[in-house]
Amino acid sequence: MPNRLASEHSPYLLQHQYNPVDWYPWGDAAFERARGEDRPIFLSVGYSTCHWCHVMEHESFEDAAVAELLNAHFVSIKVDREERPDVDRVYMLFVQATTGSGGWPMSVWLTPGLQPFYGGTYFPPTSRWGRPGFVEILTELARAWREEREKLERSAITIVERLRSYEQSSGGGAVAGHDALDQAVGEFSAAFDRRRGGFGNAPKFPRPSELLFLLREHARTGAGEPRDMALLTLRAMALGGMRDHLGGGFHRYSVDGEWRVPHFEKMLYDQAQLVQAYLDAAQLTGDPQYADVAADTLRYVRRDLTDPDGGFHSAEDADSIPPEHAGDANAHKTEGAFYIWSDAEVRRLLGGLADPFCQRYGVQANGNVPFDPQNEFTGKNLLYTARSLEDVAEATGRSVPVLRAELASARELLFAARLSRPRPHLDDKVLTAWNGLMIGACARAGRILGDPSWVADAARAASFLRTRLWDGSSETLLRRYRRQHAAVAAYAEDYAYLASGLLELFQATGDPEWLEWAITLHRRLDELFADPVEGGWFSTTGDDASVLLRLKEQHDGAEPAATSVAALNLLALSHLTGDSAMMTRAEAAIGSFRTQLGRAVPLMLTALSTYHAGSPQVVVVGDPAAADTVALNETVEGIYLPTALVVPVTPAHRDALARVLPWTQPMTALGGRATAYVCRDFTCLTPAVRPDELEAQLRVGGQGGTDRR
Repeated sequence: MPNRLASEHSPYLLQHQYNPVDWYPWGDAAFERARGEDRPIFLSVGYSTCHWCHVMEHESFEDAAVAELLNAHFVSIKVDREERPDVDRVYMLFVQATTGSGGWPMSVWLTPGLQPFYGGTYFPPTSRWGRPGFVEILTELARAWREEREKLERSAITIVERLRSYEQSSGGGAVAGHDALDQAVGEFSAAFDRRRGGFGNAPKFPRPSELLFLLREHARTGAGEPRDMALLTLRAMALGGMRDHLGGGFHRYSVDGEWRVPHFEKMLYDQAQLVQAYLDAAQLTGDPQYADVAADTLRYVRRDLTDPDGGFHSAEDADSIPPEHAGDANAHKTEGAFYIWSDAEVRRLLGGLADPFCQRYGVQANGNVPFDPQNEFTGKNLLYTARSLEDVAEATGRSVPVLRAELASARELLFAARLSRPRPHLDDKVLTAWNGLMIGACARAGRILGDPSWVADAARAASFLRTRLWDGSSETLLRRYRRQHAAVAAYAEDYAYLASGLLELFQATGDPEWLEWAITLHRRLDELFADPVEGGWFSTTGDDASVLLRLKEQHDGAEPAATSVAALNLLALSHLTGDSAMMTRAEAAIGSFRTQLGRAVPLMLTALSTYHAGSPQVVVVGDPAAADTVALNETVEGIYLPTALVVPVTPAHRDALARVLPWTQPMTALGGRATAYVCRDFTCLTPAVRPDELEAQLRVGGQGGTDRR
């Protein structure tokens, strides 16, 4: 018998529709029951591809005895953190403040007035691993609510007030100077793992905004250390087991310090941001390996994370049925089962190609995973780049070109074999914010790699969002789409991330409709979310009374803060439009983080670096398919100018663009030839028609660009 969650659209909530727990979705029905029956609320927050969420469901929420305890004493609510980040943020702040850490699944107990009084993350069903057992906690909290309710309620009120004051900013300030950027680079340097790449010890997370900041600081200052830290980290991630060497894309993070053993879920937002970082590295160095990783990641997204109608799906799970148990209805899913290999299986499938493949990717007879009793894949092999092509070629008596071709064939064979395995669960909801990130990654890839198919993917996804999730008459955005159903009012991050992606799409196409939509989204971002006193943007509108705190995200984590993204957007828009009010809002946003600048906010540091570097405009007038226009565009993309704004003026969009950016009207193709204009602060250098002329101007007019050639 399904429970109330059966009528929901969230994949995470639907995973729990057959639990014996009497679940409610977040909403008035649950709140009214808690108040009417004077019961505390048990709030469980997670997402559909969360490994430990699956573990807790199997151990506790599928257990009849645990469900009986929950149903007797609590009103139980399930929340998908990806659909409702506003709810998640409030209670995660509580859990972090009271326990010192956070994560998912998140378990929080609330008063009927939604104030938290106890919380944590994953709890085993009974006490083990130094963690209190879920059954013991439920029993004790039920007793405490009966016998010490007044004490719990006082504690909850005090905690909420403390959280409200804790989250208050110290107020806006002036934009920090260059010294703040130098100090931040020093913080990254102090934490940098100089042998293995990345920052700190295990686990290691791919936080691409850190790498974007470091590469941008190299471009601004010419200093080698930030560049070297970023490139070593990008190489290490590309070679390690966190990358899927058969199917493309990256897993969520590495559980070890060597980038060898991943946590296997794949998130759309990671793919999008990592593509951007690898594109920066490719543009900076000219090394095709970085470009190959970016393109390989995009191919994975196109193949496995793209909705038939054009949007991008959210994630793939870490867990799946082991191949040897395929078809067994009672089989238990295990982490990484889709991705791991035995030595015997590899050798059977590859035959004569097995030896070089095993040497290259570290496959061993007894497995290459260090023994860990909690790892279900101990004794198996995780593919990672163990030896260089040159070493393997020498060891196997092959030339490097022959070896490269054989390894490509071997990967195709194993990829085809892997397709017959039970696949991990796909979270097929389309989230506006994450799609904005991927639209930007695809559009930029098409521009830098010279592949218009990626731009087409970006435009298709943007059109999908405009059709399914945007109401042009009311100028409002929705957050989530799944199987013909759109819902959930968008948050600040949805407006900011989508505007960012549209700015990249405009630079790739020259179509002013994307620029106009980005401008509209930013106007609505200000109207709905702006903090006019201290600068920046709240995450929510504040209209939902069930969300106790109106917070501002002040940390660039796996997903960057909306204020950081919006500040970068406004810097770009102000330089494009000449709107000084946009620059004022950008300065207020950057200034609001003045006392928080450091490793916690790398994308805001990127905005600060961009502010000080300035943003030249590079206008290319011409038919995008013509050889002379292509040559000028290749020149622009051949020099690393991370703060430059590219403005294509094409015959199809010329007049419409001039209505949005009037300063482009006088810029014409001289003598019928494609022509480039390099401008800064709306003052332009002599028009260039030859690539060598343009290159010379970019070196000077670009100011801070790094010539990779």
